[in-house]
Amino acid sequence: AYLKVGLSANQIAGILGRSPSTICREVKRGTTLQRHSNYLFYQQYFPETGQANYLKHRSRCHSKPMTRNCWLYFSMLKKELKKPFRAQSVASFTAYFKRIHPDKPVPSVTTVYRYIDQGLLSLRNIDLPQKLRRRTKSNTHTHTRQNQKKLGLSIEERPAEVKTRSTFGNWEADLVKGVRRASEPALLTLTERKTRYEMILKLPNYHAQTCLKAVDGTIKQFPELFKTVTFDNGAEFAEQSKLSKITSYFAHPSSPWERGSN
Repeated sequence: AYLKVGLSANQIAGILGRSPSTICREVKRGTTLQRHSNYLFYQQYFPETGQANYLKHRSRCHSKPMTRNCWLYFSMLKKELKKPFRAQSVASFTAYFKRIHPDKPVPSVTTVYRYIDQGLLSLRNIDLPQKLRRRTKSNTHTHTRQNQKKLGLSIEERPAEVKTRSTFGNWEADLVKGVRRASEPALLTLTERKTRYEMILKLPNYHAQTCLKAVDGTIKQFPELFKTVTFDNGAEFAEQSKLSKITSYFAHPSSPWERGSN
């Protein structure tokens, strides 16, 4: 609208509280060539065109996969490992490739093995001379421990009203530790999910029984404020499932981000 009344990019930037460069880039993105009924051409800004061009540019704005950047490496690797005797391993071929093509990009050996496991290359583990002798780390994001401790109800079982923060009385808890010894003082923090209201309690230590006593005492002092509390999976909260006035939930092990408010 400001363009139509003839304001400059600097004037529009001042009114909208934006940088003049931002306004100029947006005008450039959204300006397209049009034609009058008399077949004369003119340029005009359209916000829809600017948005479409922005989305098109964003769709292209990402890193290219290694299979595309290192196409020469992968092409030669496939030919080498498909040979009848497969004299070279992935590591030895990588060193060889770096010598003959020092200016070409090369993936790490671990990346090559991962791509093969994911089926991204036309190679199989049977094509790899040393694959079965390599010690590999397990992926902590996909690996599930068989004997992990379970302190109580999982965070996955929380009702919808807790997840959506639609009702008051659902809290998250954690400990702030100074010296990391169980006999040292600590702070117990309680955060209400809907209002972000915070309670902080000083504890003489962070033994499980001490934490249970502190939380239970707070709930008894303010019973109308508490419905649920979500704890992490630490040993200091091992007794919280014994709380009788409220429902306790526990995050997954090593997943503090699941209690993001706290």
